[in-house]
Amino acid sequence: MEFLEQLQAYRPWNEQEERDRASMLAFAARNPDCLLRENLAGHFTASVWVVNPRRTKTLMVYHSLYQSWSWIGGHADGEADLAAVALRELGEETGVTGGRLVSLRPCSLEQLFVAGHEKRGQYVPCHLHLNLTWLVEAEEGTPLRPCPGENTGVRWLTPAQVREQVREPWMLARVYEKLMGRYLTGT
Repeated sequence: MEFLEQLQAYRPWNEQEERDRASMLAFAARNPDCLLRENLAGHFTASVWVVNPRRTKTLMVYHSLYQSWSWIGGHADGEADLAAVALRELGEETGVTGGRLVSLRPCSLEQLFVAGHEKRGQYVPCHLHLNLTWLVEAEEGTPLRPCPGENTGVRWLTPAQVREQVREPWMLARVYEKLMGRYLTGT
């Protein structure tokens, strides 16, 4: 299913998702290049919230740019199948290739502010990531490896460890708590 159809069909869980969904649909209508990072105001991205089959842990990476444990995801770069983008990013950032999409529909959406930063020696201005997230199950025993240049670690974390180790307060409060509450036991 194409990302716009998924976004239109998505049923928000809370006010944040409801307002972000409306904003994302309006952005896509005004910006035919919304799948390209060359749109410096913002662009669509895809993430995965990876859980073990018992739903007691989530797989996170230590993100080099944010210096914090983070979910997994990346840019659409012109690809309208954001579920495929999310799974590609899972493999690239963690080495996990056997993850299973729980649903073909996104499990969360969020509009995220990205502060200006340097990437590969070039300045990237402040912009928005219009993000759709997919729920993926993966086995804890799957071999893991970091992605040089993107992250320096990959680990399974319990909800308590996520709360202790994530250094981005807004992401923890607005995104990770939402996802942990929905998809992890013992939160």
